[in-house]
Amino acid sequence: MGGCLSANGHGESANPPHQANQHKHPSQFNSVILFPPAKDVEDLRLIAGYGNVNVFTHEELRVATKNFRADQILGEGGFGIVYKGIIDENVRPGFMSTQVAVKVLNPDGVQGDKEWLTEVHYLGQLSHPNLVKLIGYCYEHDYRLLVYEYMPCGSLEKHLFRRKWMKITLGTAKGLAFLHGAERSIIYRDFKTSNILLDADYNAKLSDFGLAKEGPMGDETHVSTRVVGTRGYAAPEYIMTGHLTAKSDVYGFGVVLLEMLIGRKATDNTRPAREQNLVSWARPVLLHSRKLLKIVDSRLEGQYSNKVLNVVAELAHQCLNPNPKRRPTMDQVVETLESIQGLPEASNALLQTGGNSVTLFEVSKVGNDTGTDSSIKKEAASEAKEQGKRQKRHGNGRSKSEPSVDLNVLAPSLESHDKHDDEDPNSSSRIVEHS
Repeated sequence: MGGCLSANGHGESANPPHQANQHKHPSQFNSVILFPPAKDVEDLRLIAGYGNVNVFTHEELRVATKNFRADQILGEGGFGIVYKGIIDENVRPGFMSTQVAVKVLNPDGVQGDKEWLTEVHYLGQLSHPNLVKLIGYCYEHDYRLLVYEYMPCGSLEKHLFRRKWMKITLGTAKGLAFLHGAERSIIYRDFKTSNILLDADYNAKLSDFGLAKEGPMGDETHVSTRVVGTRGYAAPEYIMTGHLTAKSDVYGFGVVLLEMLIGRKATDNTRPAREQNLVSWARPVLLHSRKLLKIVDSRLEGQYSNKVLNVVAELAHQCLNPNPKRRPTMDQVVETLESIQGLPEASNALLQTGGNSVTLFEVSKVGNDTGTDSSIKKEAASEAKEQGKRQKRHGNGRSKSEPSVDLNVLAPSLESHDKHDDEDPNSSSRIVEHS
């Protein structure tokens, strides 16, 4: 189910997508050079690299979704409505029966032709176990549709506080590491729970590549771009400067990791003011074992030892560092998560409440951060200074408090992104700033 199928339904094509070797390190998964992106739909017709992806007619997808019937709707986002469908002999002769998700572009929505082409550009060329598969697309007249493999368990947003979060976390980390390890890194730019889809076995896959962007080249330290993303997940230096790097994705990963660890959404306006932004509220106590145990999601009790929770908390703390250069790479994140997979998950014998530090990785000394806002540098320097004071007082490298970064203040403008945003006052909103 859900493979990139050819028109004959046998799942083969003359131009297979770039595959990831699962026996390699995540950074070595993707050594391919992507074709230049199509400038428009007509240009898309001329690019042979998408030969593995089907081109459907609007009529075929109308039949597949039962005339886009309301009871087939899976959800709605900034792109448009997503329908469940089945492509089989009745839709296209010779096509093996396949459950699909059909995303229909809303011409009046937040995203448009540019984002539609971006999705085809990346998912039409890349294949990885932790990226959703693009089966095909449709471009007829003003119609713009994308056809993906169907993910039965929906988005992580619906399963945020349930089991298997360690498996899900590792899968999403591998997906980001794969993107960052491309010949020219691919920055996902909108990492959040609603963009992480789960198959029947809770294997996590990244979806919605409409905002993805190629990273810096050569000696470049960043790419400058308009600020887009989702409040609560976007990295502070990106919001303040528009400077985008792979470390921006690492920050978003840290937010999702924190959501899963604490059992709260990234932003929640129903909570007291100081608790509405999860990162600002929770990050200062992530390195305090006793305090951490008071805020960790109680539903994780018995699933993971305190040792595992402490390591995950420290990893989240590092991913959320206000200075991007002090964040780990996604390869380092994958290594850390893989290293704790074999640890006992529910052993009381492994209780560690002494607050001892766990070294996850080494980071280089912070120098002059080109493209990093000066306030971030000051905060990083202040954090290092406080670190020295804490070592003298406590000898364990733990802080009683840390300065918070209020991203809500930094967001220039907010627009509703997901269908449920209109119904749920707690949900995050897409940040959009046009240059």
